[in-house]
Amino acid sequence: MLRFFDRREFLRVGLATTGLASCAQRTRGDESKDRLPIGFGRAKSVILVYASGGQSQFETWDPKPDAPLDVRGAFSPIATPLPGVQLCEHMPRLARLADRYTIVRSMSHEDLDHGSATYLALTGRYHARRSSNPLPSPDDFPTYGAVLKRMRVTNRFAYEAVHLNAPAYVPFLISPGQDGGFLGREYEPLVVGDPRASDAVIPGLAPQAGLPAIRMERRKTLKETLDNYREQLAQDQKLADMSHLYQQALGMLSSPRYRDAFDLDQESDLLRDRYGRHRSGQSCLLARRLVEAGVPFVNVIWNHSNRGQDADPTDTDVYGWDTHNDIFDALKLHLLPRFDESFATLLEDLDERGLLDETLVVCMGEFGRAPHVKLEPNFAGNLPGRKHWASVYSIALAGAGVQRGAVVGQSDRLGAEPLSERYGPWDVAATMFSALGIDHTSHFKDILDRPFAATIGRPMSAIYR
Repeated sequence: MLRFFDRREFLRVGLATTGLASCAQRTRGDESKDRLPIGFGRAKSVILVYASGGQSQFETWDPKPDAPLDVRGAFSPIATPLPGVQLCEHMPRLARLADRYTIVRSMSHEDLDHGSATYLALTGRYHARRSSNPLPSPDDFPTYGAVLKRMRVTNRFAYEAVHLNAPAYVPFLISPGQDGGFLGREYEPLVVGDPRASDAVIPGLAPQAGLPAIRMERRKTLKETLDNYREQLAQDQKLADMSHLYQQALGMLSSPRYRDAFDLDQESDLLRDRYGRHRSGQSCLLARRLVEAGVPFVNVIWNHSNRGQDADPTDTDVYGWDTHNDIFDALKLHLLPRFDESFATLLEDLDERGLLDETLVVCMGEFGRAPHVKLEPNFAGNLPGRKHWASVYSIALAGAGVQRGAVVGQSDRLGAEPLSERYGPWDVAATMFSALGIDHTSHFKDILDRPFAATIGRPMSAIYR
């Protein structure tokens, strides 16, 4: 039997239904919020300090003082503010700051050569040719900054991502994993080399005396006229890429704010000295300036060659972390003093300016070093070192809600395997994206409209507990 509602009954039932729907919607929203990973959206920017060459966990974040001599090596550990946690003796400033960051000691993967492992570290994916040194290819998966730009454009800066002291060479050829890959050049990060090269870092950004604003405007108008040939541009990818690069360059040239972000002369001599007047140190300082200017993703390459010391062992600026032989001299005299100086200053500077709460800082290499110290006949040097080791290694993270003063994960007594949950570069990728407010399970589409997962890992929730 059908029941007919009068107007009053209809309104009563309708309002009740609406209320239930609204309540259900709020509940679903609350549940969705509850399902968000810890640390989601806590960061406005990410600074990735990439220790190119494979930073030794034994001589940095995970010393093994109780292991046999051929495992523990030549250095001694020193105490930190964290009970029972020690770092290498040649990182005294970072040891004092251990209550500001988290160490993850159970990183692990299966790639054992620099080129493909760099690709893994900077894309969060294994290369098709694992444990090899491939050249970059248009079919490569895009680097983090390219994916970030494809998924969202913040318009906070002319570029979504900037790579500093870049690109990374292995040891003298460009490594894959640093560009737009199959997304194309439109999505590539801005690449800046030696930040000491000029007063303004990028000389072309300096205002030209013979190019007043009116002439710049005329050039802009001419470019817009030429760009009206959209059909031609759409059919020629090279022309489309060039058009986009011109547009970005014009945006940089027309904005004093963008130009000023790269001007290290605006910093005091005292602070520049604190960071260190070398390539990596000034790159860390520039990273802080770019975060202040609104760049979402900054990748500092430390150092630009994974093993440049083979070309000139007297130049500390070219030393990479690939320390097969002579490891202890390379670390003590060249790598660790500068790393301790600059990375510690970066953390302090961000903290003092109130930027660390909204900036996720990650320091990692492509893998670690082997437990046993031995001389390798196929490499330069007369004293023992450590070969590549990906089964277990360490990274450090700070800021944007990451615990201040914690150790996550554990390696075994010899530093050979994880004793706890393993994390991979794919999990670091998911953590960085999640911190920036991007769902790590979401997808983006390439130029052929094919969907790809933003990341294949999961956020490292343990670093926030």
